[in-house]
Amino acid sequence: MLRTKDILDEKDPHIRAKNTEVTFPLSEEYRNIIPEMLKHLRYSQIEKLSKKYDLRPGMGLAAPQVGINKRFFVVCYEKEEGKFEDYIIINPKIISYSEELIYAGEGEGCLSVNREVEGIVPRHARITVEAYDMDGVLHKYRVREDLAIAFQHELDHLEGILFVDYIDPKDPYKNAEIMREI
Repeated sequence: MLRTKDILDEKDPHIRAKNTEVTFPLSEEYRNIIPEMLKHLRYSQIEKLSKKYDLRPGMGLAAPQVGINKRFFVVCYEKEEGKFEDYIIINPKIISYSEELIYAGEGEGCLSVNREVEGIVPRHARITVEAYDMDGVLHKYRVREDLAIAFQHELDHLEGILFVDYIDPKDPYKNAEIMREI
């Protein structure tokens, strides 16, 4: 199982590196790591398992965070207490997004950013993404609100961008009045 120590810190060069498209059929390495990434996220969101394995809670994880500079990420979304929905997103492309901007009221966090960061990150309230699954089948995902934030956060990882890059250190709540808090 992936542990906290297996997730690279923001100082690691893999985090800011360029990421290339995945080719199909998917390699054995990626077929093995993707379920491990999802398992880590699920366990991190279940309090008993999070404590047992000393995991920081997380909803998404991108390939660069585990040292693979390829364009894929996973999201484990808790729809309701104890019920999870897994997303495997390979070679994603945003095909549309809302004009409405939102931000996470509690702030964003990142498993690669091991420090407290105060401030807000503007995100689109709704986005539509096309991406492939592990078998190379193209899917369209329409996501909104907190799931849209998670997708955009992970999409940024594929571009070498961290959420902290959006926060103005002199005014961490800049433009909050033109966005909706969720």
